Amino acid sequence: MTVTRFAPSPTGALHAGNLRTALVNWLFARQQGGRFLLRLDDTDAARSSDAAARGIRDDLAWLGLVPEAEVSQSDRFAFYDAALARLAAAGRAYRAYETPEQLDLKRRVQAGQGLPPVYDRAALALTDADHADFAARGVRPHWRFKLDTAAPVAWHDLVRGDSHVDPASLSDPVVRRADGTWLYMLPSVVDDISLGVTTIVRGEDHVTNSGVQLQMFAALGAAAPALAHLPLLTGTEAALSKRLGSEGVAAWRASGVEPAAVRAFLARVGTSHPVEPADDAALIAGFDFAAFGRAAVRFDPAELAALSAKTVHTLPFAAVADRLPPGMDAAAWDAVKGNCATVADAGAWWAVIAGPVAATVDDGDCAFVATARAGLAMTTWGPGVWAEWTAALKATTGRKGRALFHPLRLALTGRDAGPEMAHLLPLIGRDAALARLASAGDPAGRLAAVASDAYIGAQE
Repeated sequence: MTVTRFAPSPTGALHAGNLRTALVNWLFARQQGGRFLLRLDDTDAARSSDAAARGIRDDLAWLGLVPEAEVSQSDRFAFYDAALARLAAAGRAYRAYETPEQLDLKRRVQAGQGLPPVYDRAALALTDADHADFAARGVRPHWRFKLDTAAPVAWHDLVRGDSHVDPASLSDPVVRRADGTWLYMLPSVVDDISLGVTTIVRGEDHVTNSGVQLQMFAALGAAAPALAHLPLLTGTEAALSKRLGSEGVAAWRASGVEPAAVRAFLARVGTSHPVEPADDAALIAGFDFAAFGRAAVRFDPAELAALSAKTVHTLPFAAVADRLPPGMDAAAWDAVKGNCATVADAGAWWAVIAGPVAATVDDGDCAFVATARAGLAMTTWGPGVWAEWTAALKATTGRKGRALFHPLRLALTGRDAGPEMAHLLPLIGRDAALARLASAGDPAGRLAAVASDAYIGAQE
């Protein structure tokens, strides 16, 4: 069974890049009939928080990405201890004691000699007596994983194609600090093994980590998962990151962006597929790692907002009913949704339908609007009332186009533009429409009787 995982650190809010990684993991698991897991990489106790963990869960739930299971690395330290012991026994992990200052000095010396800043493995020369001496002085070791530098680590990446990392260019990574806390590298591998992860999907910034971790899988006697490294999302000036305060769920929710639009946007941006409204079934069926390009992808909030507006236009009443004003029904939603950038915009249009509406028309249109009111009073009310009424007005007054329709829209809605009046007028209702026409076209009521007589005479 395909098993994917999203593994954020609960140290802050998720941004668009994080959420794209989560979505791709979810889509691939769904397409393959597999499982999508949430793993909280919370080994950094000083920076991790329960509030951030709750925020991650809430953001995923809002986006519709519900994992089959959740685990936290802080509950799994015994697994990491056992794995480190195995690696040490096999000669693939070793103790070292250099301080950060000592390591920095070594790097500066290497730089001065034109050498790469790679750890010199001086700790491998320490004897049992040396270790005992450090222990006697209360100096605790940090642990490094010993890389096999004989040949490059190669794999076929589901996005990047044939890829490799040269371990000879890397320092043996520290996997556990002197204070006993764990770094990212080894716990991630141990969890991927024990959770049965079959496919690791993450950002391109993890390529070097993957080269190291593939050796860790092998050293622990486990088959490595398939790897897929997505090109990074970038903002207008820099790569997206928590530090830059990049857009995420809080900003999207506040601006009325639809979760379905976020899913469609993040699933398709940077791929060969069109970025357009799409339901989950279409996103899952069309998912393909081969569709992703290699170049960094620019995340434009304006493009997401535009896609969200298009998505709103496709939403059925049942999907938005609980977010609409009291009394607004399916007919009203269908009439106005094409003019809504967000679902919340429907409230303004419902106010137009339900009234009251205070509107005036140009002085030159007052007599026409009064005549129009008289005509509407004589028109049979029904679904086709707008077409029948305006056709009669055109014949009676000789007006057409904007001169015919704009004063009527303005008098009935108080707006210069908006949804089709053929849909709005039946929703406004006969009595309300007549009252609005009377108020907008003839506030003093002086023209009503004259207009009525004139209209009747024209019809005869």
